Amino acid sequence: MKRQSSSFFRIGIVLALASVAGIGLFVVGAIRNQSFDFWYLPYNLVLAFIPLLLAVALKHLLATRAWNTWLPLLVSLMWILFLPNSFYIVTDFIHLTETPRVDIVQDVVMLMQFSFVGLAFGFISLYMVHRDFMQRISAHFAAAFAGLLLLLCSFAIYLGRDLRWNSWDIVTQPLGLFADIFSRILNPFAYPQAFIMTLSFFVMLGSMYGVIWQVGRVLLAKNESKK
Repeated sequence: MKRQSSSFFRIGIVLALASVAGIGLFVVGAIRNQSFDFWYLPYNLVLAFIPLLLAVALKHLLATRAWNTWLPLLVSLMWILFLPNSFYIVTDFIHLTETPRVDIVQDVVMLMQFSFVGLAFGFISLYMVHRDFMQRISAHFAAAFAGLLLLLCSFAIYLGRDLRWNSWDIVTQPLGLFADIFSRILNPFAYPQAFIMTLSFFVMLGSMYGVIWQVGRVLLAKNESKK
């Protein structure tokens, strides 16, 4: 338990440093361009962090409570709702050409940094929940669960980028949100962009998480063999 806490602490430190690096690049860009064109990047990074925070909270809850009790279920639902925000930040690259800037290469580096940290938040939180889930059910079912979550995240990214919905709208505008969701599920051929964008993000996120999952398994196996 002590070793695990130490590992989580080190991961938290490097993620914090990576986040600070992104903010630093944003500040440099703002000074060079004398504008806050990409003001939403720090905000999106905060949203990307929420799923990791919820995954850590869920892990602590599961140490003393069953998963099918109300509080772990509530935290799990919130985690699922906010998880797409971690991956959504990648789509901010579309803003690169919207406004003339001093140095587009520096902007690319800045967006890469924010995207990397956002993806790290999302994949680490998914890895944590996946591991806990696998301890309670079969490995194959847990893998299918992770894949389904990534598919839902990919569709949520489409909803956010193309239709401008966000996680809060499930509470503030549920009727409009669900109307858009069901219209695309019931009439998929009428919305080819929804299918193409969802599939594209699913391929990207699924392949990236597959690599992370396998690397994590190898490292865990090595640690177990040293004990």
